[in-house]
Formats: sequence, C-alpha cells, structure tokens
Amino acid sequence: MLLAPRSLLRLLPACLALLAAPFARAEADTDKMTARLETCEAILREFQADPQLAIPSEVLRQAKALVIVNQVKGGLVLGLQYGYGIALARRDDGTWSIPAFIKAGEASLGLQLGGQRVETIYVLMDRDTVRRLFDGRVNFGVDARAIAGPRAYEAEKMTKDILTTPVLVYGRNQGYYAGATVKTGWIDRNDRANWDYYSTPYLLPELLYGNFVKPTPAVRPLVDFVSQITR
Repeated sequence: MLLAPRSLLRLLPACLALLAAPFARAEADTDKMTARLETCEAILREFQADPQLAIPSEVLRQAKALVIVNQVKGGLVLGLQYGYGIALARRDDGTWSIPAFIKAGEASLGLQLGGQRVETIYVLMDRDTVRRLFDGRVNFGVDARAIAGPRAYEAEKMTKDILTTPVLVYGRNQGYYAGATVKTGWIDRNDRANWDYYSTPYLLPELLYGNFVKPTPAVRPLVDFVSQITR
C-alpha cells in the first residue's frame, strides 16, 4: 500500500530522529569521556597541590607512565569497586602521549560495610611494566611489583630501591569503608572508548608510543601539565 504524500510528511520527523540517534549517542559518549578525562586531570592537580599527597619531583622525572584511576567502592558482604581512568606514557624523545582511556575494578569478599570514592595514581617506572597494559587486564602488585610511593615531604624515603620499583602507588580515599578481607584489583584497556573518542582504529600501543593521533583541545591541558611536572 502506498502512503499519501501527507502521510509521508508526518513520518518524516520520526525517520529523521532514527537517523540522528547514533550521532546523538556518539556526542553524549564523547561528552562523558571528556568529563572523565577532566576528572582524572583534576585528581592529578589536586594531588600535586597538596603537600601531604604530592608525588616527589624525582619520582616524576623518572616516570615512564602515569595511570590515574577514579573508582567508587561499596559493599555489604561482597564488595565491588569499579571505575575508569587514563594512562599516559613518556615516549623515547621525552614527550608525553595523549591520555588513553582504561577501565579499573576490584572485588572483595568478607565482612565489610560502607561506600567510598577511591582515587589512585600509579607511577610506572619502567617500560616493561607499561607494556603489560597492552595485553589487557593487569593487576599491579601481582603482575608487577608495586609499593606505596613516597610523598614529596618524605625526602628521607627517596632511595635507589624505591626509584627502581616497577610501580609506585599514590592513593586517596573519601568516605567510609571497613572490613574487606580478600580482594583483587585490576586495570584493563578500554579500546572502545579510545576508538570512539579519538575516532581512530589504533590500539593502546599506538596511542601511547605513536604520533598517529594528535592531541585534541580537551586533552591538551592534561598533557601540558604532565609535561610540566615531569621535567
């Protein structure tokens, strides 16, 4: 049955809405990823502005990569912690890569209660540890040795052994959470987010060590700040 021209005109707005839906979702996803990027940048800036949290300049000068993670943790008996983050790597010429999006999570079992926001910065001190991110899910502390990193005010803790540890961990918790007994945490690449945000088919190795994707205006402040504090 053929539709009259007037009926076709009535259907036109609905058809246009269907055609526009994927583009609207893409724009919304881009806005969400930009917000996540800005949150990770704010975490790093807040750490460095707080004398009790700041990462020492000596650690930053020798860092091969930074991984900034923002998570929310909650539970009663089974605890779950899930969030997002970004990773940046120092290239051979000393410049820093664009931030690549990652996923992060943790599960814990035991008597536990509460909710908490967990902000963590992992400072990766060697290239082999950075490459572990390429293979997918990695657990720092299990797949690579990790210790709590010294703060800027703890100059006496700065030793050669500290600076050659594969992963130095800096964290801040907000909220109340108690009683977790057995837990395992992980970080994983987020290829889909990187493909969508940067409109590129490249994967984590190319994003971190290649010059194929240029920084967008949204990521430039973070890259500039990392470049500044790691000189």
